[in-house]
Amino acid sequence: MTQAQVGARTAAGMRIGIIGGGLMGLALAERLASTGHQVHVYERAPQPGGLATWHDFGPFVWDRFYHVILPSDTALVEFIRRIGLAERLNWSPTRTGYYVDEQFHSLSSGLDFLRFPLLNPWSKFRLVLTILYCSRISDWRRLEHMTVEEFLVRYSGRATFEKFWKPLLLAKLGEHYRRVSAVFIWTYVKRLFSARDAAAQKEHLGYVSGGYRTVFERLLDLIARARGSVRTGIEVQAVRARAAKGIEVVAGGETEAFDKVIFTGPVNVLRSIVDPELAQVPPHGDIEYLGVICMALVTRKQLVPYYILNIADDRIPFTGVIGMSSLVATDETSGLYLTYLPKYVLSDDPMLRRTDEDIKAEFLQGFHNMFPDFDDRDIAGVHINRAFKVQPLQVLDYSARVQTPRTRHQDFYVVNTAQFVNNTLNNNEVIRTVNAFLQQFGAEFAIT
Repeated sequence: MTQAQVGARTAAGMRIGIIGGGLMGLALAERLASTGHQVHVYERAPQPGGLATWHDFGPFVWDRFYHVILPSDTALVEFIRRIGLAERLNWSPTRTGYYVDEQFHSLSSGLDFLRFPLLNPWSKFRLVLTILYCSRISDWRRLEHMTVEEFLVRYSGRATFEKFWKPLLLAKLGEHYRRVSAVFIWTYVKRLFSARDAAAQKEHLGYVSGGYRTVFERLLDLIARARGSVRTGIEVQAVRARAAKGIEVVAGGETEAFDKVIFTGPVNVLRSIVDPELAQVPPHGDIEYLGVICMALVTRKQLVPYYILNIADDRIPFTGVIGMSSLVATDETSGLYLTYLPKYVLSDDPMLRRTDEDIKAEFLQGFHNMFPDFDDRDIAGVHINRAFKVQPLQVLDYSARVQTPRTRHQDFYVVNTAQFVNNTLNNNEVIRTVNAFLQQFGAEFAIT
């Protein structure tokens, strides 16, 4: 392809390369392809979807890691509707639990909270005030300058922090919680607070029939109809500027030229393949990521009545218990029950590189400590999945470390989850970020 062809604006639109075939990359690809651009997606993994991809559990296929849709996920719900899957969206009431001192406690209603034995009335009052205060904060930037512990002790009190918040932080972040800013708990509370149905004061959560495989299959179909392409199992080796204008991508031993390229992968990949002249290195240190190990249990009996069971017990090796089958109908899972047992660690933690058998043995022992009466004959399958770059660690003044979508080159953009400076990692935020990017830079992708 000649330089003149690369820069041409024709009826077929621009040639656009997207690096990363997760939800963000494919949502961008579908939007840009639908307006007439020739879009080509590169995905290193053998199947698309990234962290939202699917897994073959044997009798059924479902999400590799746990995902849920909240009623307040307006960007995601509208996206699902726009790609023609509104009729596949389901909503169900769910419950939340808390495991402490070898006891299970429901925290699904105000009455449950009043009965919760871990906190005295004054501590419960301060906890409620903290949650309400978090849900009403609009200026998140001032929270970047204080640690999550400083914030929670100030508003909940030391006793409530030690008995309620600290075990949850340790489960989610380990000892690294000491370096995390108060933005972390603000985003967590803000999102979960919105899961409540205002009328019934009950949690309502949603999912798409068939899981996220349904979403990705629809996206792949729409991209193909628009004459775009998604290449899986191909690794990008280099991204660099062309002599005049445009960007070239080296992948699988071949070099392709594009009018514009959008990078959606993690920061460490950005640094390793992208010419430094294209993207500015943030001056305040690199991005640290949390990884996750997730054991999925397929059983013939339901384990817990909760969608999420928080754990305040350092003897248990996993973060929580996600009872997916308390939300998802069992006809989606061949009459079996699906439960996720995740553990979050830093992406360089040696635990992420342990064998599946080692992890399985440790997690099953912890599982039996929680459920001593469970009969192993009711286990239909055990699956170990892991991801190294799941969620950036929101340390103090985190937003100063982030590469903005606008880079040093007019034809190269960065849109990734490291830019989630004031929200948790979730698929609604992915779609919201895609929408915001296209609103801000859409004129630069206009066909003239």
